[in-house]
Amino acid sequence: MTGLRIVFMGTPDFACPTLQTLIDRGENVVAVVTQPDRPKGRGQQMQPPPVKELAIKHGIPVMQPLKVRAPEAVEE
Repeated sequence: MTGLRIVFMGTPDFACPTLQTLIDRGENVVAVVTQPDRPKGRGQQMQPPPVKELAIKHGIPVMQPLKVRAPEAVEE
């Protein structure tokens, strides 16, 4: 029996503990799907979503489609 391949979908801070638990348990998280970076703050600097930062920290590939249901996003 082979292990599950997990694609995690989430964006805000409250999704990070779930992703971290999967990582800590050694689950096979093969990719993270999250919203695109958005401008924030007074300077409107582009900021990555918290889930993206966590995924990058752990070397997990990140996908940021504009629309998750778009054919090219589904294909990927």
